[in-house]
Parts: sequence; C-alpha cells; structure tokens
Amino acid sequence: MNHENFASLDGLIAGYVAGNLPRPLHAMVSAHLELSEANRPLVAALETVAGETLAAIEPAPLSQRDAALAKIFSSGDGDASQISFAKKPTGSMPRVLENCIGMALEDIPWRTKMPGFREYELDDVDGFHVSLFWIKPGRAIPAHTHEGVEIALILDGAFTDSRGRYGRGDISVADHSVDHRPIAENDRPCIGFSVTDGPLRLTGPLHRRLADIISG
Repeated sequence: MNHENFASLDGLIAGYVAGNLPRPLHAMVSAHLELSEANRPLVAALETVAGETLAAIEPAPLSQRDAALAKIFSSGDGDASQISFAKKPTGSMPRVLENCIGMALEDIPWRTKMPGFREYELDDVDGFHVSLFWIKPGRAIPAHTHEGVEIALILDGAFTDSRGRYGRGDISVADHSVDHRPIAENDRPCIGFSVTDGPLRLTGPLHRRLADIISG
C-alpha cells in the first residue's frame, strides 16, 4: 500500500478534507479534531479552498440522470464489512470512535498481550488492522520499527519516545523510518486507538528486548 498520504499528520488532514482516507483513518482524524482544536483552522482553510475550487468548475450535464439516481437510491446501507455503529454513544471516548466501536471506553474488554500492555482488537477494515491499546503507567514498550505504517491517536494519558511527547488528542505516525521505544508517563495509563497495515519488528539489544517484554 502507498503510505505517502499517511506519512504525516498534515497528509492525513488533507486526505480527510478530500474524503479519500480509509474508513478507520477517517474516524481517527475526526476523533483528533474532536479532542484537539489545533488543526481545526487548517481543516477549515482546506475546506474553503476545496469549495472555491469546486465552485469554479464548469457544470457538466449528467448523462442518464434517472438511471444514476435510481442506482444511488437502491444501493442500501453498504456491506457488512463496514465498522458497526452504536445508536446511542455514551461516556468519555470521542463520539466518532464510540460510534465505531459500539461501547464506551470503560466497557472495553481488554486482553493482556504482555505484562503491563493490553489490547482490544477490532475487525480489519480497508486493509488496516484496527485496535485499542492500554499501557500501564511507566511501562516501556519494546523498541521496534514497522514493516508498514502505524498511526495512533492518544485517548488518555501520554507516552514519550525519541520524537517527543504524545498526549490526549495527539496522533503519532510511525513507519519503517521510525525506530522507537514508547514509554507511558507515570501518572496514568496511556490509552490509544491504533491503525496499522503491517507487523512491527523488534529492534535493539536482545537483553533489553527481553527485559521490556517481561517487565510490567
């Protein structure tokens, strides 16, 4: 898969405005904008430019108008592979993610993957693996890089790595060029929404890998 459009937060924002992000990434950016005001002006500016560009396009006649409308109205609600939507979202999770997941953050049935690290896996969507993660305060995730792309939105708490700090509402983008060892801050668990399209690959000295895996 071509990662160029997902290689930066600005690229994700542009794809969101253009409407061409895969569904889990569209939901992630929507949640980011709900949690953080930082990129709302950029979205508004891009939407203004897109609107002006669209308004300047010379209208073209629609061929077979009635047949096209009939096809749209008969298309139904889409296929069953789409992420399900809850009817009445409640709780502290961003509304768009609670709609996607179908439950509140406090109701997530976490599964322990290793000491101090829990995960809740959703169905694969549009070629991406979608999950939520929970990291114990102070816990270090073993150093790793990525064979694909890993994009994570922080919902609560924070982690730090060699690139800086990522707190509530921040999006971390990591691919094969990033080798990092995220460490959750000490005051509270780090909880996030993750979208990946390839496995991670552990890096660093073997003794530190083993220590990070078994410590919790």
